Amino acid sequence: MKTLEKLDFPIIQGGMGIGISLGGLAGAVAREGGMGVISTANIGFREPDFWENPREADKRALEKEIKKARSIAGGKGLLAINAMVATTGFGELVRKAVSCGIDAVISGAGLPLELPELTKGSDVLIAPVVSSGRAAKMLKKIWEKRHGRRPDFFVVEGSQAGGHLGFEQEEVEQGNAKPLLTILKEVVKEAEDIPVFAAGSVFDSKDIRKCLDAGARGVQIATRFIATEECDASEGFKDVILSAKEEDVTILKSPVGMPGRGLKTPLIQKVKDGLRFGPERCIRCIHTCEPKTTLYCINNALIQAFYGNKEEGLFFCGGNVGRVNSMTTVKALMEELTSEWRK
Repeated sequence: MKTLEKLDFPIIQGGMGIGISLGGLAGAVAREGGMGVISTANIGFREPDFWENPREADKRALEKEIKKARSIAGGKGLLAINAMVATTGFGELVRKAVSCGIDAVISGAGLPLELPELTKGSDVLIAPVVSSGRAAKMLKKIWEKRHGRRPDFFVVEGSQAGGHLGFEQEEVEQGNAKPLLTILKEVVKEAEDIPVFAAGSVFDSKDIRKCLDAGARGVQIATRFIATEECDASEGFKDVILSAKEEDVTILKSPVGMPGRGLKTPLIQKVKDGLRFGPERCIRCIHTCEPKTTLYCINNALIQAFYGNKEEGLFFCGGNVGRVNSMTTVKALMEELTSEWRK
């Protein structure tokens, strides 16, 4: 039976796509006693038949990355996938991960109402990503009513998280969203005895201690893991993150239909100036994206970012990216992050 008790440390490495958190990073985090997370977002983008057969390419690549992570982890920690509800391959990839023996499925970018059905018959841990106590209460109620199942844990993301955000565009642009610790306490109350992991603006061991004191079981951290030797991102991607300053961060509009936090790049500025960069090739990867009108192809933008193309790439990151300015290893970072927890 899979259980959170297998975690030596209450740290989840956040899922980052496209290609930023794959088997290499996830396996290294699990090896150190945390929960390593593989992002399923267009995970097969490097497969030779990706553009012609994206669904099969994604499933094939996912199996490879899970096997790679397992080999690196050596039986330690836990391995999870992060699967976005907004992606068209969501259900297929969740089922594939379950068949490959994944330990947990974390799901956001939409409400994962049918996640219990997708993992039915397995002992995989399932966790929705929420940004309010109201969302946690609603999901718990719907899962219990429809599936007779409760979440094994929640991930609550604050407005300073990187990537897609579960808040209104205006809230995050004007800085009016509730602070993470306030939302965390609301979710902990609604979750009752279900463990809650806090994410978004968690940077160091002192932040972790604050979250634990507010009732969290642990935390999820993503951006800091980019600046590790084991991160699957290219050196070009890592260089962009390492050189980023606080003032380089912006709130952008995503074809997913949610606001996102990332870096100001030429692509993002041109989009804000009214230019459009429609997809040259479309694989219909996002339910909410309309190829004929979308301002830019998020699939292409994230792939370009993976290769370090600052002109055409979309570089998602958390609000604390300006504090990430040197490379390290997963082992060293985990030791630093757990220093207060160990006390």
